Amino acid sequence: MSAIRGNLATMPTATSTATSRRLLSLLSLLQVRRDWPGGLLAQRLGVSDRTVRRDVDRLRELGYLVHAVKGPEGGYRLDAGSELPPLLFDDEQAIALAVALRIAVGAGAGIEEAATRALATVRQVLPARLRQRIDALEITAVESAGRGAGPRVDTEVLLALSAAIRAAEELRFDYVSPTPAAETGLQPPRRVQPHHLVIQGGRWYLIGWNPERGDWRIYRVDRMRLRTPHGPRFTPRQLPGGDVAAFVSARFKGSEGADNWPCCGEVILDLAAARVAPFAGDGVVEELGPARTRLLIGSWSWAGLAATLMRFDTDIEVIGPQTLRDAFADLSHRAERAARGR
Repeated sequence: MSAIRGNLATMPTATSTATSRRLLSLLSLLQVRRDWPGGLLAQRLGVSDRTVRRDVDRLRELGYLVHAVKGPEGGYRLDAGSELPPLLFDDEQAIALAVALRIAVGAGAGIEEAATRALATVRQVLPARLRQRIDALEITAVESAGRGAGPRVDTEVLLALSAAIRAAEELRFDYVSPTPAAETGLQPPRRVQPHHLVIQGGRWYLIGWNPERGDWRIYRVDRMRLRTPHGPRFTPRQLPGGDVAAFVSARFKGSEGADNWPCCGEVILDLAAARVAPFAGDGVVEELGPARTRLLIGSWSWAGLAATLMRFDTDIEVIGPQTLRDAFADLSHRAERAARGR
């Protein structure tokens, strides 16, 4: 087991290597289960009950609060203490911790400095083989409201993408469509020059340059199935605008340039500002009276903007532009046809 061993690595030299390994194994077992019968611990470790008692005493000396559990079989329980004792993580836990800290560094939650220091501390005590994998992580956290946890992504895929970004190696992959039935026949693998790995709204995305289309693309990582070996090395391009968060935000809004909605309108709603603000997203809300609010809001299309405004379920006065009025007219015709069942 590879681990973040902290002070366990500085135990007295008189303690044998076998005892040190056994203590680490004992600590690992105590961390994954609330109560352990003494006999079962002895069986799992291949030692006597007396040896387990001695090892528990050694852990207590190192600062771990291991309490004896009363009962027919007796046993032990690891409790939280008043001070942070040395911690033990297996490989998967160490990588998961590093990924979480990388995300926290760029999350804009006010803990960036603490997360950076914590990541440096974790890195310092990692085995070299894990340190190299974690150093390859290239993650950008993009603030987003709305969605919670997204589809599960294998950590090994994130590490592989990060390594390809750092090495500037072209990726070959299959992309799983959300409607697989729509795809027929064998599809050739896609190619992309990876540049940034980002997480937004609980979902992982890869930003890369598609050499076949000659344009930037954003791919859902949970839909990517990597092929090996990777493609040739490439010279990284400059991301348009140079700001990863702004680039992703603009693309998700349907904009090819600045981080603005391609369709923006101004309306007056017969609602109090307090009732409009929670559902206005990144729109600008201005109170005009007790039940009158000006709203400047955008969307990826004019039809989408009109539909968004209709959700407020109140009278709407369109200030502009005329394109938004046209979208409302078209929406009303569609609604009328739907009401007639045609």
